[in-house]
Amino acid sequence: MNIPQSSFKRVIIIGGGFAGIALARKLCKKEFQVVVMDKNNYHTFQPLLYQVSTGGLEPDSIAYPIRKVLQGYPNFFFRLAKVLEVDTENNKVHTTIGELKFDYLVVATGTTTNFFGNKDLEKYSMAMKTIPQSLNLRSLILENFEQALLTDDYHEREALMNFVIVGGGPTGVELAGALAEIKKGILPKDYPDLDTRRAQINLVQGSDRLLPEMSEIASKKAEDFLEQLGVHVWKNVRVESYDGKLAHTNTETTFETATLIWAAGVKAVTLEGLDGDNLVSGSKRLRVNQYHQVNGYEHIFAIGDVAQMELEAYPDGHPMMAQPAMQQGENLGENLVRTLTGKTLKPFQYRDKGSMATIGRNKAVADLPRFKFQGVFAWFVWMFVHLYFLIGFRNRLVVFINWVYNYVKFDREARLIIRPYKKQYKTQLD
Repeated sequence: MNIPQSSFKRVIIIGGGFAGIALARKLCKKEFQVVVMDKNNYHTFQPLLYQVSTGGLEPDSIAYPIRKVLQGYPNFFFRLAKVLEVDTENNKVHTTIGELKFDYLVVATGTTTNFFGNKDLEKYSMAMKTIPQSLNLRSLILENFEQALLTDDYHEREALMNFVIVGGGPTGVELAGALAEIKKGILPKDYPDLDTRRAQINLVQGSDRLLPEMSEIASKKAEDFLEQLGVHVWKNVRVESYDGKLAHTNTETTFETATLIWAAGVKAVTLEGLDGDNLVSGSKRLRVNQYHQVNGYEHIFAIGDVAQMELEAYPDGHPMMAQPAMQQGENLGENLVRTLTGKTLKPFQYRDKGSMATIGRNKAVADLPRFKFQGVFAWFVWMFVHLYFLIGFRNRLVVFINWVYNYVKFDREARLIIRPYKKQYKTQLD
């Protein structure tokens, strides 16, 4: 890998997400050799992926080169690689570009979409966890309307304009609101020769309310906002199968749709060599103590969505959100620095700064530690918070200009089919 030998302790960070970047920033000015590995050369601001999918933003607005985040630090190295295995006996990681020894290893691999073992849903539905997946979804949405113009088959046209989003968390709620606004303000102008009033947006939630991690007030208000926008909200309904055309649920309800978007769950990205008793069944998260140490190891850590720190207040681990990930990265960075002088490690204490979700223009819900509010003010707070945590001045400026333009013109300029997407359907051969 051409990583030079150093008198400093080598810290390998696997993953360039919120947790990995926060940790690297803490260590790069200290007496450590920091090596970040990721299969992409950029950090993705995942909370805004839905805006890429719906044409509100271009992908380079929410991505930032990892090398640029930490450029100028002589003891920082980035390698574009996929980690295949962790050799805990010899303190090595095996990757697609070779192997490398470590003094400290930090797993910050994040999560991927969880289809709960349903192979058909995994194959035929659309996920939205990465920028390539978001671009695929954007292309499919636009291609569907282009195809709806051409078909003479009524049922096919209805299916092409029927969108089903599975999962009533922030991703599902925000995506449903964005699609509803496209239907209302953009489709009639783009497709005057198509009856876009027939387009449907269905949000399917397996539990009895949306945004289950937020307050009941926020859940109810989010549902009200969505219904005002024309979204059909289905609660206590679970999609059990999908063949690319027809979705069956646990009720008598079925959806004839060419686009089923799966936002119903995530699971941790695991590494061979750190499995077995360390993994939590279902979520696949790594069990860690209050110092982020993976159970059974003093020099191997896990932070962010991949880590499950089981505390009295969080028996199932901290929420899989950006704030816990960044705070864990900062805390681990402080602790690693403390090891240089033999100081006692500080246990992690999560400072809950609240949760929020936007449903559309002037519509958002916010649960902050002291206040809960909804509507226009919550929408402005949501925008400010997301702009603040974007990496890079250019990205903040571009996103802000796009949001102002979209608000004034009620438009989304980035509705481009840059990379056509071929939709899969189940056949008898499958």
